[in-house]
Amino acid sequence: MKTNHSYAIILAGGRGTRFWPRSRKRTAKQVLNFFGERSLIQQTVDRLKPLVDPKNVWIITNTFLRDTIAKQLPEVPKAQIIAEPAQRNTAPAIGLVAEIIHRSDPDAVLGVFPADHIIKKPARFLRLVKPAYKAASLGRICVLGIKPRWAETGYGYIEFPGGVEEGSTDAVGIRRFVEKPPLEKAKEYVAAGSYYWNAGMFFWQSRVVLEAMKRFLPRTAGLLAQLPAFGSKNWNTQLAELFPQTENISIDVGVLERAEGVHGIACDEFGWNDVGSWNAVYELEAKSPGVNVARTADIITESAGGCYVDVPKKLVALVGVKDLVIVETDDALLIADRNSSQNVSNIVKALERAKREELL
Repeated sequence: MKTNHSYAIILAGGRGTRFWPRSRKRTAKQVLNFFGERSLIQQTVDRLKPLVDPKNVWIITNTFLRDTIAKQLPEVPKAQIIAEPAQRNTAPAIGLVAEIIHRSDPDAVLGVFPADHIIKKPARFLRLVKPAYKAASLGRICVLGIKPRWAETGYGYIEFPGGVEEGSTDAVGIRRFVEKPPLEKAKEYVAAGSYYWNAGMFFWQSRVVLEAMKRFLPRTAGLLAQLPAFGSKNWNTQLAELFPQTENISIDVGVLERAEGVHGIACDEFGWNDVGSWNAVYELEAKSPGVNVARTADIITESAGGCYVDVPKKLVALVGVKDLVIVETDDALLIADRNSSQNVSNIVKALERAKREELL
């Protein structure tokens, strides 16, 4: 379904604090290349190319990353890489780009994609994305549900009707969205078989999302509607004034959970991972449980296993240790228990409190 009316909005404003010390304000997770030679955001654009022309890709990011993203993605028009003047979560970000696109193309069909996910089976992924765009072109709001592989408490869930066929390309009416659950509830969802992870990929006409925002987030919609024509000489000035006044709310909570008639596609396995921690990187790279994964010049081990080592310029020797994350940059060294790597973001918070800007 590669038509001139198909667009992709890529959300790339996060800081990736769980990936400190490699992920910083100017080199955040989405512009790093954890896997292969291409960064996560480059891979996101690459896998969408069969459906969406790069000239129809819009990226919403921050002032620290805009120039880096523009250099990494020369095929995307630079004007379409927009830096938010303030962080306001996903609803204002999506509404902003939808407002811009709709004014030039009222028939636009928008897909929303995070910039920092891994998808190991892109052909399978596109087989499911294509009908999502089709459902959106018919005026529906459509979401992708990822079949849960374990009882995850860090994701929201989508409840599908009982008996939904996993991997079907039919968009079916979903029952509800569920916020991140406690562990016991997550186990119930997995056992039920009709709950899928909410991967943050949404599809709708620009008209539909703007109407939904007028209904559910009227303040934000009204502020975005006041913006002058995109590219006009006072557009940046007005954006800097109006955007920080929008509501700080996610598109899930602000719109999707309130909207009626949302449809979803119950996806089968296409190798999705949101790469949420150093442990996730290890698990994606490890060929078998307990092996060491190294991005380093040289490594010697003695009775060591399950470690992730990213020390590019030195020989690393591991003796009698297991399940560690070791990451070195020019100005910092991280050593963490791999199973506690979600807590690396607490180090960033401590650095912020200490005003250590040179390390952020």
